Amino acid sequence: MNAQKTIKERITCHSVGLHSGRKVRMTIFPAGTDTGIVFHRRDVPGGSEIRAHLNNVSDTTLATTLGLNGTRISTVEHLLSALYGMGIDNAVVEIDSFEVPIMDGSALPFVHMLKKTGIVNQQAPRKMAVITRPVEVTEGECRASFTPSDIFEITYVIDFAHPVIGTQSYHMLFSPESYEREICEARTFGFLHQVEFLQARGLALGGSLKNAVVLDEEKVINKEGLRVPDEFVKHKILDAIGDLSLLGMPIVGHFSAYKSGHKLNNLLLRKLEESRDCWKIVEGGRGSSADTVSFPGDGDSRQRISHLS
Repeated sequence: MNAQKTIKERITCHSVGLHSGRKVRMTIFPAGTDTGIVFHRRDVPGGSEIRAHLNNVSDTTLATTLGLNGTRISTVEHLLSALYGMGIDNAVVEIDSFEVPIMDGSALPFVHMLKKTGIVNQQAPRKMAVITRPVEVTEGECRASFTPSDIFEITYVIDFAHPVIGTQSYHMLFSPESYEREICEARTFGFLHQVEFLQARGLALGGSLKNAVVLDEEKVINKEGLRVPDEFVKHKILDAIGDLSLLGMPIVGHFSAYKSGHKLNNLLLRKLEESRDCWKIVEGGRGSSADTVSFPGDGDSRQRISHLS
């Protein structure tokens, strides 16, 4: 667990973009140590690259979007969730559109792809963000926080005024095994009236019962129903893991959320980055104060970290 990881061989998949409805081809390549996750738009002249980092988040409406110098990559959270969930630190993602393919609306297809190609250890230690003091953000009744813990754990609560959802809560102790077993199969979900509203305005054009759980006023309208009874809260956790991966390193701490979403998740990371006395970097058994860390938002895939003995 202390070594950085990448994939053994490149892998390619095809699907549609959730909002564009366009066919998308995506290839994931192995990458060297300290690269992080870097997106490459092969359809953009000059091959613009965007590092998956919180400072490159340009929009959190409906999905998490990365943007840099006029180039964007949208709906990145499911793929980033799968990469983080399976412990992959370094990869280059090449894509021929502005949107990551939606696949079946969960992270399960990505997990299957990553396991099939294989995951390899690299000759460099992982850098871990260890939470040492509480950090919290709120927006109305919604809230998200980090508190100290010896492991990465997640507690999430959702509350929807719908007879099938209502209030759901879930707590997990994170590991690649628990992520694959409990979280990765949970699909994105939406309400029929919202889908119709969005599609009338040129959004969610790729959304269908093949890649989302859709509810009318009373029930789930997918013939196969839910994969698990608490699929809704588990998908919110799936999204949050993808959003939190944008810190650029694994987290050791307790993430708690009540009715949070992409916007609040990103705001929590930004507040954490500003709260230099609330976390530290641990690398290969050595620790350093978080105020020695620089996270470039300029597309540079290298993290500059200065260590104190």
